Amino acid sequence: MNFKELGISEDITKVLKSIGITKPTAIQTESIAFIKEGRDIIAEAQTGTGKTLAFLLPIFENISTDVDAVQSLIVTPTRELAIQITEEAMKLKEAKDINILAAYGGKDIGSQLKKLKGNIHLIIATPGRLLDHLERKTINLNKLKTFVLDEADQMLLMGFKNDIETIIKQTPKKRQTLCFSATISSQVKKLAYRYMNTPIEVSVKKDEVTLNNINQYVVETTDRKKQDALCTVLNQDNPFMAIIFCRTKRRADDLEVALYKRGYDCKKLHGDLIQSKRERIMKSFRNADFQYLIATDVAARGLDISGVTHIYNYDIPETAESYIHRIGRTGRAGEEGSTCLFIDPKDKTTLEEIEKAIKLKIPRKSSI
Repeated sequence: MNFKELGISEDITKVLKSIGITKPTAIQTESIAFIKEGRDIIAEAQTGTGKTLAFLLPIFENISTDVDAVQSLIVTPTRELAIQITEEAMKLKEAKDINILAAYGGKDIGSQLKKLKGNIHLIIATPGRLLDHLERKTINLNKLKTFVLDEADQMLLMGFKNDIETIIKQTPKKRQTLCFSATISSQVKKLAYRYMNTPIEVSVKKDEVTLNNINQYVVETTDRKKQDALCTVLNQDNPFMAIIFCRTKRRADDLEVALYKRGYDCKKLHGDLIQSKRERIMKSFRNADFQYLIATDVAARGLDISGVTHIYNYDIPETAESYIHRIGRTGRAGEEGSTCLFIDPKDKTTLEEIEKAIKLKIPRKSSI
């Protein structure tokens, strides 16, 4: 199956080719044709499966540049995700000149309002900023054709359910609704089915995304000795680019200071940083300007960065699912990846749950 067979135009196919995308991924193959037809979809797909293009490509095909109205709206839980989707959309703009507005907190609302005076076809937004525009009546969704709810599970987890329902109520009854989520929980299904018209369910199995090509290790330590253990492993591995996950913003702050003092090339990423700084850090990391990104789960949610060779779980994730999310950011596109999980005695039960979920007893790294 190729993009042409899925109904993607030659102009867009050329742009994809220029950025190295020649073959559709499983989620794109499963969903693009249905979305182009105007069907509602509930899609289960993790980061790294190509889900952003799974909805962006048919949206670009379906938008009419002759109509001066917002025709498509993508709502996503975090600013980082909104930025990432906008970057993908801007690449496709080369093939079809669609007017795009990114509306998220931390971005100057004045410049957004000015841009809205022009003709906007596609909006990529976080719930809070979008509601702000709707209340100010600076965004009109009366002619909306397609509504996308991205990372629906995270949306509910972050308490956006009421916001989403308020937004949906301001869209036409006859619209296409697409719901993309890493996991389709009963809550996600409940929300989706309430607002969808006989949706088609599409799923890309986790095993296609994670664990293949990833070497996993566990280091048994104590919280007091964890920093030294991490540095020993970093020195042994000397990764090209790595993400180090911490449980809390405070832990990320402390680890950044400690590693920086020891001479490691690192920067932290979490929700307390101002938006412009977060954007600068992400751009810099994508360009491989520094080696180690120290991040919390929420800040790194959905980020798809090519070139990450190693993932270090400085703090054990709370669930097996979260572990799979974290380590799935390496070992992409057939490349090998490596992950190391640091545990102290109190983490044993969580580790057992993780090993049960991935059906693997993770080898212990002994030379520490």
